Amino acid sequence: MPTGGGKSVCYQVPALVMEGTVLVISPLISLMKDQVDALHQAGIPAAYINSSLSTEEYYETMERAVGGEYQLLYVAPERLDSQAFKNQLRKMTIPMLAIDEAHCISQWGHDFRPSYRNISSIVSLFDEKPVVLALTATATPAVREDICLQLGISDANTVMTGFERANLTFSVVKGQNREKYIKDFVHKNEGEAGIIYAATRKAVDSVHELLLKNGVEAVKYHAGLPDIERQSEQDRFLNDEATVMVATNAFGMGIDKSNIRYVIHYQMPKNMESYYQEAGRAGRDGLDSDCTILFSSQDVQTQRFLIDQSQDQSRIPAELEKLQGMIDYCHTEACLQKFIITYFGETDVAECGHCANCTDTRESSDVTEDVQKVLSCVIRMGQRFGKAMISQVLTGSRNKKVLEFGFDKLSTYGLMKNRNAKDISDFIEFIISENCLSVENGQFPTIYVSERGKDVLLGKVHVNRKVSVVSKQITKEDPLFEQLRALRRQLAQEAGVPPFVVFSDKTLHDMASRKPTTEEAFLEVNGVGNAKLERYGEAFMEEIRSFQMHEV
Repeated sequence: MPTGGGKSVCYQVPALVMEGTVLVISPLISLMKDQVDALHQAGIPAAYINSSLSTEEYYETMERAVGGEYQLLYVAPERLDSQAFKNQLRKMTIPMLAIDEAHCISQWGHDFRPSYRNISSIVSLFDEKPVVLALTATATPAVREDICLQLGISDANTVMTGFERANLTFSVVKGQNREKYIKDFVHKNEGEAGIIYAATRKAVDSVHELLLKNGVEAVKYHAGLPDIERQSEQDRFLNDEATVMVATNAFGMGIDKSNIRYVIHYQMPKNMESYYQEAGRAGRDGLDSDCTILFSSQDVQTQRFLIDQSQDQSRIPAELEKLQGMIDYCHTEACLQKFIITYFGETDVAECGHCANCTDTRESSDVTEDVQKVLSCVIRMGQRFGKAMISQVLTGSRNKKVLEFGFDKLSTYGLMKNRNAKDISDFIEFIISENCLSVENGQFPTIYVSERGKDVLLGKVHVNRKVSVVSKQITKEDPLFEQLRALRRQLAQEAGVPPFVVFSDKTLHDMASRKPTTEEAFLEVNGVGNAKLERYGEAFMEEIRSFQMHEV
């Protein structure tokens, strides 16, 4: 089931009707905390066991669990290595064992965790075997097969709802100034929550600083920050105190914030599994949301370098194969959503009709002559330099290195002096994305002319370039929605929970549309039950009445 597709409901609802406590194995502390907070808000007794608890809290929680006080108990997979913990489990009635992020079981997955392999042994602890439920959003056919093999799940008991997320709009932006795009996009979507992912800590720091300088309430998250600062930055984002989170892939797994309206990848991620999981954090409430990759050829070298640093050398060939799948996605001109869904093993997939490739009506112009100028310059420079040096030669720079190499004597020197070096650098990115130039990997990446590029030089192939992608505004302005959002934040602060735990954006939009002022009408709102009505109904109805009085 895709990210945001409702996997947690698959074990939370059974937990309400089964005798005993459903045991949920989950890999992250933040995921457990978010889910337990949300269950408490809905009046459901639940708890978690993880390293964030003190010894006293652990024993108290376990005592209550053995006493049957919880309907759900969340634990980390490493906890199952403890014999003392397993002895406690034996005293409990456990009708179901739910394994979240089940792709971690598989050595073919993108996030293999050896401790997940021990889960199957837990089933034998109980006289009455619990139902085993494995859930994941990112399983290729090989990963699905491995999960089923490890847990003894038959094909007949395998359910695939499909990986499509119809409310997400995918796009890849190539050969453009990334900083400018991000500034424009965030400005147009001020007030909306978004995540900007970058591949390195250095890039996260740079983008974060860029946003702060432009007056954006942004926070950052990467493994280089102290634990306390990371937690504080994450909490500010979850509590809507900051609208934009800039992060490495260390952030987000298990983050249940439902009102994220966009996810931008400042750099290409390392594989399709990671990308779909990270992009899938947008629009978990079902509202339209945007997922964009800002692609640069340099991203490929960055990801190759990160893969080469892998501690498990045996996994490198498989990781490079996954990386190629991601590169193919960034270069395809076909439907982006169809590409993703096909990657995960679905067949007969229709085009989505709303991704950037499906709706691309931008005008294009013939840029063959300019491409030929660049290709010609690359050849005359010996095909052994990078983007920066090529740009300097074409703009006629008097840079010391340019003069040392004698490039000011080339016929292509200053051939594009009417454009600046950054513009030409972006243009070279575009030419690489068109496969007319290729990049030789190494400590200093060098650029050379590809076979297709040679055909362009000979006039056999023409190159067209579309005008720049313009960033867009995702949602329409709605004054009542903004008032309800402000009230939600206030109530969430008083309750000590993130705002999306009170109500999702989808619920607030439905509330703003229906404008309920009676309990019966309030219960008709999407996402409202008796517990939420009792806790928050009067405050929100009062806000709606006040809005209507001022509207008249």
